[in-house]
Amino acid sequence: MSKHVAVLMGGLSSERQVSLWSGEACAKALEGEGFRVTRVDAGRDLPEVLHALKPDVAFNALHGRFGEDGTVQGLLEVMGIPYTHSGVLASSLAMHKERAKTVMAAAGVAVPRGKVVTRAEAAKAHVLPPPYVLKPVDGGSSVGVLIVNEDHERPPQELTRSDWPHGENLLAENFVAGKELTCAVLNGEPLDVIEIVPGEGWYDFEAKYAKGGSRHVLPAEISPFVYQQVRKLAVAAHNALGCRGVSRADFRFDDRKGGTGELVCLEVNTQPGMTETSLVPELAAFVGMGFGELVRWLVEDASLDR
Repeated sequence: MSKHVAVLMGGLSSERQVSLWSGEACAKALEGEGFRVTRVDAGRDLPEVLHALKPDVAFNALHGRFGEDGTVQGLLEVMGIPYTHSGVLASSLAMHKERAKTVMAAAGVAVPRGKVVTRAEAAKAHVLPPPYVLKPVDGGSSVGVLIVNEDHERPPQELTRSDWPHGENLLAENFVAGKELTCAVLNGEPLDVIEIVPGEGWYDFEAKYAKGGSRHVLPAEISPFVYQQVRKLAVAAHNALGCRGVSRADFRFDDRKGGTGELVCLEVNTQPGMTETSLVPELAAFVGMGFGELVRWLVEDASLDR
C-alpha cells in the first residue's frame, strides 16, 4: 500500500503564496511517484486536520513563520508524524538571521558585518554607513528587505508606516557588491553553484518569482577555487546549524575589478522553494536527479527527532 503524504502548504506567513506554489508542485510530483497525497493548507486548525488524516509522512512545503521556524516541526514531533527537511532547533536557528550568523561564523563561515536594530532606530538615522541592507530578522523570500544606497540622504521612509508588517527588529548589514551565488546541500553533500542574475535591480521578490525576473547561470562562472569554496562553506553552514534533508545557502561574492574579493554567506534556507523551476530542483536536475526523484527522496528521508 502506498504511503499517505500530507503536503503542508500555504500557511500564515507573508510567504503564503510562494508556499502554495511549492506545495502544489510537490503534491503533483508525489502523486506521479505513486504516493497517496492530501494537500493541507496549514491554518490554526492544523493539529485537528492532521489528527483526522493520520498521514504516514508530512511533507513540509511551508515557508516563513510557523512553517520554517521550528513551530510546525515541534507540532509534528508531539503528534509523532515523521516529516521532511530540518528539525526544530535547526529550523528555529536558521530562521533567526542574527543567531544563525553567530553560529555560522563560529564554524568558520564568513558572514556580512552587521547588527540588530529596532525599526524606530533604523527610521530615524542611518544605522550603518551606506550602502547597507535592512531586513526582517526572521523573514524570507526577500520580503521586507530594503537596500540603502550611498545617494540616500535619509533612511527609507517605509519604515515609519503604521501598517509595517515585518516586525520591530531588523538586521542591518553592510552591502556586499558583486555576484549572488547559491548552493544546495542534499543529504549532507553539496550540489553545484548557481549565479543568479536579476533582470534589473537586485534579487527581490519579483526577481525570484516573476517569469523572466532573473537568469540562472549554472554552473556559475567563477574560478574553480571560489566554486569549491562556496560548496565547502554551504556544507559547513548546513552542518553548523544542524540542518537535515535539503538546505540552500545564499552567498555574495565581490568579484568586481578593484573589489574586496570577499565571499560571505547571507543565510541558510531550511525550506527552500520547491517549484520545478526553483533553485534546488534546478541544482538536483543538473546532477541528473529529476523533480519526482527529489521529492521521493525527501519523503523517504522523513523522520522524527531531526
